[in-house]
Amino acid sequence: MWWRDAVVYQIYPRSFQDSNGDGIGDLRGIARRLDHLTYLGVDAFWLSPIYPSPLADFGYDVSDYTAVDPIFGRLDDFAALVQAAHERGLKVLLDVVPAHTSIEHPWFREHPDWYIWSPVDAPPNNWVSAFGGSAWSRDEATGLWYLHTFYPEQPDLDWRNPEVVAAMQDVVRFWLDRGVDGFRIDALTGIVKDDELRDDPPASGSFPLPLVGEFAELEHVYSANRPEVADALTALREAAGDALLIGEVYLGTAGYPRFLEHLDLVFAFELLFSPWEAEALRAAIGPAAELGRVAWVMSNHDFDRLASRVGPENVRAAALLLLTLPGAAFVYQGDEIGLPNGPGGELEYDRAGRDGLRHPMQWDAGPNGGFTSGKPWLPPIDPAEQNVEAQRGDSGSLLELYRRLIALRRELGEGFRLLDAEPGVVAYERGDHTVSINTTAEDREPPAGAVVLATHPGEGLPPHAGVIVKK
Repeated sequence: MWWRDAVVYQIYPRSFQDSNGDGIGDLRGIARRLDHLTYLGVDAFWLSPIYPSPLADFGYDVSDYTAVDPIFGRLDDFAALVQAAHERGLKVLLDVVPAHTSIEHPWFREHPDWYIWSPVDAPPNNWVSAFGGSAWSRDEATGLWYLHTFYPEQPDLDWRNPEVVAAMQDVVRFWLDRGVDGFRIDALTGIVKDDELRDDPPASGSFPLPLVGEFAELEHVYSANRPEVADALTALREAAGDALLIGEVYLGTAGYPRFLEHLDLVFAFELLFSPWEAEALRAAIGPAAELGRVAWVMSNHDFDRLASRVGPENVRAAALLLLTLPGAAFVYQGDEIGLPNGPGGELEYDRAGRDGLRHPMQWDAGPNGGFTSGKPWLPPIDPAEQNVEAQRGDSGSLLELYRRLIALRRELGEGFRLLDAEPGVVAYERGDHTVSINTTAEDREPPAGAVVLATHPGEGLPPHAGVIVKK
């Protein structure tokens, strides 16, 4: 399968490239920049949602699953993008959001039975929204209470209704007919709810990933993580056929096997949230590598950018780690040039405070970084210091390190084994290669062998550095 060791580049369409001067990225802009992806050597790209949306959750509140939001273009532009990508050997992945719609989706009024409603004139249980407050809101038009795992503008679909299942299967087939090669499936743990709407018990404190506020106070065994998710996954797989399905499964690694019975890949979230410390990284990597069929990821549109999370001194070693682990790897746009978090935008539009992770791509040193000829929806961060044009062809740049790592990963060979190493060092075997990453601010001993690639010049294993040797 093409995806087994693929490198997938995540594009946040609003922030990649504007083609018409309105300050917002679009599909024609993405098509214009595809040569950057082929220069990097990636195999595919994943587009965050491009569907029509009122933007209560910046596109994850979908009001039409089978159209393109006019701000991004038209279906014809999407067709042209897919054709241009395939001509370059790039696969195209779409985000699909099956657990909820926008409250402005016609389904909410035309098919109210496709959603989950309280059987009483009040919230029927203690379920809470991931963004805080009750997960139940009163519909002003009917006076009834509906469920929303996220914002009130995102009512949850009832996947126990076969008409919902059929409708979402049609969505998948619609995009496959237009040349899409696979899907990243959003918020899969919450796609099916307890049919008795029972209260969630208090949290045990053992959940391995970050949760915030009231959401962290409950163990989500009835509002999410239901065993019946297998039925929903079976239906999605039936519609997708052989197309790639990768799940956003917000659980620890131990929770992935039942999802992998139906999906091709799941994101390895324990690595994404691991502190940049050797023992924590080893603990995140070992079980996921043993499980297999995980997609390694270290940043995305929802969580801190890599440079801000691990620190600019560690971005080169982090790139080496990400791109030498066995299996698929996802790179978030801008990480390849070291973009950090930015200041974000107005909370009116970004209620969860995530726009700091979504500033425009920086292509050159111009005032808007080459992103737009107009006023960008978010300002660039530091295009004079970090941009593609300046790093392209510079053998010492982060961009060129990403290129070399992506090319080299095909040559590392099969197999994976974590190795004992000095304190602060993560080391592992890949075939006849050894990878060592120094997470400390002190020199460490390098592994024995001929150096194939080093993140930093000089001998040994310097602070914050990584090296690949061939035995």
